Amino acid sequence: MFPSFLPPAVKELTEPTSIALAEEIAIQPMITPLRHQPIPTTYVHQGSGGTPILLIHGFDSSVMEFRRLLPLLAAKNEVWAVDLWGFGFTERSPETPVNPDTIKTHLYSFWKTLIAQPVILVGTSMGGAVAIDFCLTYPEAVEKLVLIDSAGLAKGTAISKFMFPPLDYWAAEFLRNPKVRDRIVQTSFKNPNLLSADAQLCSNLHLELPHWHQAIISFTKSGGYGSFRSQLSAIQQPTLILWGDSDRILGIKDAEQFKMAIANSQLIWIANCGHLPHLEQPETVAQHILHISMIVSL
Repeated sequence: MFPSFLPPAVKELTEPTSIALAEEIAIQPMITPLRHQPIPTTYVHQGSGGTPILLIHGFDSSVMEFRRLLPLLAAKNEVWAVDLWGFGFTERSPETPVNPDTIKTHLYSFWKTLIAQPVILVGTSMGGAVAIDFCLTYPEAVEKLVLIDSAGLAKGTAISKFMFPPLDYWAAEFLRNPKVRDRIVQTSFKNPNLLSADAQLCSNLHLELPHWHQAIISFTKSGGYGSFRSQLSAIQQPTLILWGDSDRILGIKDAEQFKMAIANSQLIWIANCGHLPHLEQPETVAQHILHISMIVSL
């Protein structure tokens, strides 16, 4: 049975991992400093034992991104995945901006309310930048850090200068266009066999929720995540960098840059893989994350 707060299109999912994860999505009214009313926040919680693992999705994505990885991790560890403020199925509010600071504030409230102990923080793509920002601000909350094809080295985009009506709405509609989203998914994967209708539905399902346009516009106007290059040396936690060797979204140069900038880090290339190793080779990614969960340092 799918949760009632998910869009009706969820019933069109066909792959067992997608259906199983969608059925597990829960919602929690989250008290935060962002507004007087609690924010209904969506998440998945599975497994038990070990250091909790907290999964952070990428830009304009949701917890559905972890449909293949999360069950593998939950077989050995307690695992959480959360929809960030302004993204996924977490309730949006046009009155509250979506930017790196509000995303971090909401994430900290989630961690403090439901987890409240150091975690292995795993960030994918933009979620990597979120994880870095969170780790730098709340180091006591992070025991180890895992970056998967992570953003966080490039400077902010200049597109925010053009995000005013009606261009802002048109830009959001462009991102919503099925052909555009299909092209993004095609570029993200190396294995064409993964470009299924189910994969497309998983990446688009959250678009049906209220205020999606406003949230995307708000985040883009903020400039999004810039470069943390000058701050990476402050990261003391053991850090695992996983990177698809055929990433056509961010390329492969940043992987080595992260490795050089973060002292206690290890870089592992995921062979024959694009921008989404956790979807293309979830078994390999899970193995590496579970391994770091058991060792003291890298």
